[in-house]
Amino acid sequence: MLSTPISAVRQLTFFLLVWLGLALTAQAQLSIEITQGADNPTVIAVSPIEAGASVLPENISEIVAADLRRSGLFKTIDRANMLSFPRVQSEVFFRDWRVLGTEYLVYGQAERQADGRLKVTFSLVEVLGEKTVLSQVVHGNDSNLRDIAHYISDKVYEAITGIRGAFSTRIAYVTAIPGRDSKLVYRLMVADADGARERLVLESREPLMSPAWSPDGKELAYVSFETGRPAIFRQRLGDANREQLTDFRGLNGAPAWSPDGRKLALVLSKDGNPEIYTLDLASRQFTRITNHFGIDTEPNWTPDGKALIFTSDRGGAPQIYKVALASGELERLTFRGNYNARPRLAPDGRTLVMVHRDGGSFHIASQDLVSGDFRVLTSTYLDESPTVAPNGAMLLYATKRGTQNLLAAVSIDAGVRFLLPARQGDVREPAWSPFLD
Repeated sequence: MLSTPISAVRQLTFFLLVWLGLALTAQAQLSIEITQGADNPTVIAVSPIEAGASVLPENISEIVAADLRRSGLFKTIDRANMLSFPRVQSEVFFRDWRVLGTEYLVYGQAERQADGRLKVTFSLVEVLGEKTVLSQVVHGNDSNLRDIAHYISDKVYEAITGIRGAFSTRIAYVTAIPGRDSKLVYRLMVADADGARERLVLESREPLMSPAWSPDGKELAYVSFETGRPAIFRQRLGDANREQLTDFRGLNGAPAWSPDGRKLALVLSKDGNPEIYTLDLASRQFTRITNHFGIDTEPNWTPDGKALIFTSDRGGAPQIYKVALASGELERLTFRGNYNARPRLAPDGRTLVMVHRDGGSFHIASQDLVSGDFRVLTSTYLDESPTVAPNGAMLLYATKRGTQNLLAAVSIDAGVRFLLPARQGDVREPAWSPFLD
């Protein structure tokens, strides 16, 4: 949501009215502003990875260094302060790097092959122990150098932290800009996790919202108003083929893919009250999951696919519940605060992320479903729409800075924060992709 969150019963109308009220001046392109890193970041140097006299269209080492800095866990050595630029192991002089306080060093080189393709060799070494931690060769071409750089970042991050890197993933989001007749044009966009290589998925004169990734990362489901009322669509990213899935009167919203990609959970009010349903994508069979006079909305799957978590005001105020699909057994998950909504589960299945209010402020919070540990993760203004990285380390959310609507990120332990403002205009409704293997 783009203003003070309200009860679930008015959410869809509220989304529409807010989008219609946006005043944007240009297409959004995301930039990165790191606002908080870890207290004791690991010091790492990324030596230039170049192809000799052949000029590469992308600076691999700069992309890797930027990825690692953005994680908040690393402090990178500035290239101007490096005493040498090793390409191979024999050129690594550990004393030089110890002088700079370097804990790890990434070095390598790119070689242009006879067919024009590139062979990129890279290594990660621990400076104090003077040992090689990681060494690999990657092949590619000029058009996918950013993919190669993100791959290197992922491998370096995992080798040092033990957590799989998510730099090669992507994000989806929605922007709106005035058209020539001043009527807003809505755009569903996809970009790298660092905001680069922004790509238009769909443009519409009617509002778009609630993008959701398929488990294989090849499709998006979303809500569009192009038919005159909200309807759910699915669209392949490879060829832009799209299909309308719902056309019921009333609410058709909040699509969420099952872990196996065979079903969608969604919200429909076709029977008079907003309820949670599942849709079997092969048989087109709808199954009603909830049946209550309260408002049930914002479904999301547990990682094992056996249950749904969702928002409901059946207890008098929006709180988060869990329903087992086989038995229908219902469990309330949140009790702290007077508003908890937009639930998302981290891949571990135990870390619940939500929009939380306790008093007058809306922030992103997490709750450990095993220990009960509860943390408010953000302190920015009107925080909404959390989406968790597939490695569970970070989450994106929508927030506000002054009059600007932008995206922000915070680590699950709240130790790392960065902003992704649009260089021009506003951006909302983030959705983080799965791993793109």
